[in-house]
This record gives sequence, C-alpha cells and structure tokens, in this order.
Amino acid sequence: MTAINLTINPELAREILVGFIKSEVTRVGFSKAVIGLSGGLDSALSCALAVEALGKENVLAVRMPYRASNKNSLEHAQLLIDQLGVPSKTIEITEMVEPLFKLDAEISNLRKGNIMARERMIVLYDQSEAFKGLVIGTSNKTEILLGYSTMYGDSASALNPLGDLYKTQIRQLSRAMNIPTPILEKAPSADLWADQTDEKELGFTYAEVDQLLYLLVDQRYSPQEASEAGFDEKFVHAVMKRIQRFQYKRMQPPIAKISNRTIGYDFLYLRDWGT
Repeated sequence: MTAINLTINPELAREILVGFIKSEVTRVGFSKAVIGLSGGLDSALSCALAVEALGKENVLAVRMPYRASNKNSLEHAQLLIDQLGVPSKTIEITEMVEPLFKLDAEISNLRKGNIMARERMIVLYDQSEAFKGLVIGTSNKTEILLGYSTMYGDSASALNPLGDLYKTQIRQLSRAMNIPTPILEKAPSADLWADQTDEKELGFTYAEVDQLLYLLVDQRYSPQEASEAGFDEKFVHAVMKRIQRFQYKRMQPPIAKISNRTIGYDFLYLRDWGT
C-alpha cells in the first residue's frame, strides 16, 4: 500500500488555530466562547485552543449528560476543566428529551441520538446568550466528510477550529497540547447510547479511513487510483458513497436564485457585510 504521511507540525497548527479563534471571535464583537465538553478528544482540544486564544476566564465549558451517559465522560471532562481552570456548568438533558422519546414506543437509537445532539445544541446556544460568548465547534475533517454528525446538533457552531484536521491529526495536536491521557486513550464515542463507539458504528477505524480520505480529498485521487494504491475496492466505494451522500450536511441550505446578488452565490465576500 502507498505510504501516506498525515503528520502535522503541531506548533504551527496550534499557532494558526489559536489565531483563527481569536480573530473570528473578536472581529464580530465578542470576547468569550462556549464549548460543549463531552469528555472526548475533539471537544477537549477545541476548549484548550479557545483558552489559549481568549483566556481561561472567557471560555465556558458545558457538560450535558443524559442519564445513560458513561460516567467516565463527566469525569474526563472534569479532568480538562481542572487542568485549564475554566468556568463550567453541568446541565442534564434527560428531562428535556425523554418526553419526546415517549411519543413513539418504537423510537430507534438513531432518532434518540439525533434528539439528544440537537437538545445539547439548544442548551449551548442558550448558554451562549447568557455568557455572551460564541459557540465553538468540535467536528473534525473526518466526521464532516463522512457526514458523521447531526445537522443542527453537534455540527452546529459559530466557528470551527478543527474542521480541517483529520482525526489522526487531532490526536497529534492533542498530545502536543497535553490533553489528559485518559481522554487521549479512550475509544472515540458520541456517547449517545450504551457501548456506542464511532468506529463500531462506522464499520472501520479512523486510522484506516483518514489515509483513504487524504488521497481522495487532498490528493484528488479517483476511486480507481485509490484502489490501485492498495485500498480495498469495497472500502473505497463505501467511503466515496458517504462523501457524496452527505454533501448536503456540509452546505448552508441552498437558496433559489432570483436576484442579481444572492446570499451564498454572489453575496459571498467579507466586503459584502462590512469587514
């Protein structure tokens, strides 16, 4: 198989992302940020970057457990809260979501997971108003390309510092920023139901798919070229299908073009809205 190097320069990436957060938050008149801290790696890294950009007193970490959530999630989130010294809140979502669950006795785990993800974002945006801070995103490039997120749930944010880093690279940068070891070593999981893990649900590991995505997306390989590079043809097909199928999740809702200057088509640039 073709050797694929996903190694990044952690110090350079750190400098770029800290500058990005500071610039994007302050240029629209804010000085604070709110982050949903799940106990997982992505949210931990976003929180650590935001603290460097804005100062620990200006970053609110919000834990939002459900009654069936793994208790380790709360504990691991607390490790980071203690390490960074950020203000935090714990807001349980159980009583918010279960009335909706009870409307359908046949409701699936996937529907429950989507409801919980969206309820957590309702909580975050409410805290955003109370704390007067922008919601910082936590979705990485792998998840975004594979459509592994809930629209208007975990994919929602005012800005996302992690969206151009593959999961493999998230891990590299997290090590460099001294994210607590238990968070670094745990299996990636959205913690939406018992024993749920990202890789079990996807059917492949992040290490495998990151290399393939790098060829297909960053290097513009065709599916045939990716197979010739050593990837299983069925695996390539499955990943390509996900990339194509979930393009709608990566876009703002399309607007039908009627005028000469349409939002998302012609009204695109910073000068258009005064920056």
